[in-house]
Amino acid sequence: MPALTYQFQKQSHRFPLADRARIGRAEDNDLCVPCDSISSHHAVIARNGAGFQITDTGSRNGILVDGKKVNSFALADGTVFALGDVEFVFSAKAEAVEAPPAGAPKDDSLAAIVGFKAAHEKVLAEIGKVVIGQREVVNQMLVALFARGHCLLIGVPGLAKTLMVRTLGSAVDLGSNRIQFTPDLMPSDITGTDILEEDPSTGKRVFRFHRGPIFTNLLLADEINRTPPKTQAALLEAMQEQRVTISGTSYELPNPFMVLATQNPIEQEGTYPLPEAQLDRFMFCIHLGYPSAAEEQQVILNTTRDLQTSITSALNSADVLKLQQLVRQVPVSEHVALYAMNLIRATRPNLDSSPDFVNRWVRWGAGTRAGQYLLLAAKAHVLLQGRFSVSCADVREHALPVLRHRIFPNFTAASESVTTDQIVKKILETVKEPQY
Repeated sequence: MPALTYQFQKQSHRFPLADRARIGRAEDNDLCVPCDSISSHHAVIARNGAGFQITDTGSRNGILVDGKKVNSFALADGTVFALGDVEFVFSAKAEAVEAPPAGAPKDDSLAAIVGFKAAHEKVLAEIGKVVIGQREVVNQMLVALFARGHCLLIGVPGLAKTLMVRTLGSAVDLGSNRIQFTPDLMPSDITGTDILEEDPSTGKRVFRFHRGPIFTNLLLADEINRTPPKTQAALLEAMQEQRVTISGTSYELPNPFMVLATQNPIEQEGTYPLPEAQLDRFMFCIHLGYPSAAEEQQVILNTTRDLQTSITSALNSADVLKLQQLVRQVPVSEHVALYAMNLIRATRPNLDSSPDFVNRWVRWGAGTRAGQYLLLAAKAHVLLQGRFSVSCADVREHALPVLRHRIFPNFTAASESVTTDQIVKKILETVKEPQY
């Protein structure tokens, strides 16, 4: 695979090229070089037939080749060009792929990341065979899965929440179990229990642990708010520590492990709202809307005829674990981390930096875990797009599902019919990206 090599801040870097790469100072570029002499979005390198061509995208300094300023230039093996004060060398040799770009995950080649991007699209396509529409919801579930998070799905009955989870399990070749939460459900119905059994070889009676449905990869907690807090709390240790403790003995859960809980927003009678501590364990709170007219017509047609659809696994558990590790290795600059911190601090009232509308409408804001999930979601998002550089725009991409359930409005907001979604959107408009 072709590559660019360059030196910056006394370090050598190599950037493998796919079919198209944007170069600039801003962090949303495919290749980010934070040099003041390079424009925010300086140039684009794209495949042109069998070769590559570099094109200026309205930069200040242009592209210099052999000391001459050009707008576009065909690259050959060994071509040297400069963007600002940084000199690049284009290499067409295939072995360039062996070295990952600066800051990229180091335990595998770029080809693995590109393969995950293709697998991500295949997973979405496979799920789309069964679940019509809801592509954005499925994509958010995949981001949470690869970031080792959990999802709370809120939507009216009949929007394919259960089908979505089961199909996701088939598309990524993971085991899935479903628990219907009811008022009489006990914690042992979820985690399992010790049962007194007789050992046929010795005749002695011993307690043996029988595992509950929580021992799976994808756990669907259906209508989680219909069971008392004692049973809801049975999930707390599992979601945070990925284990359960029974009679003083801890049992590790399968890896990967993800909880997808559903709530019905209509009927609140006879429900037990999730406590704030458990809400905070969910990475995303995803709102499922009604399908479009065309999608709903397709759903009605497909589900009322004898239609058999086979799902092909695009990933297996080993692939999922590998991508989860790669997500943690994606670098994030202090600039982006500062922006994520500014977002969560803006949700908290009565601080010097709190916006006036937050002081008026918010009782409690988001905790530090929200900032962790903002960065993890951004990392998973860029990897699934085949990129390495995390920008502030990637943080904003999933700010709504990360923050909406971590902001607790006060009576003033309720009396003025202000929702947490409106507060989050207003925060995103108010908090500006930090200056470099």
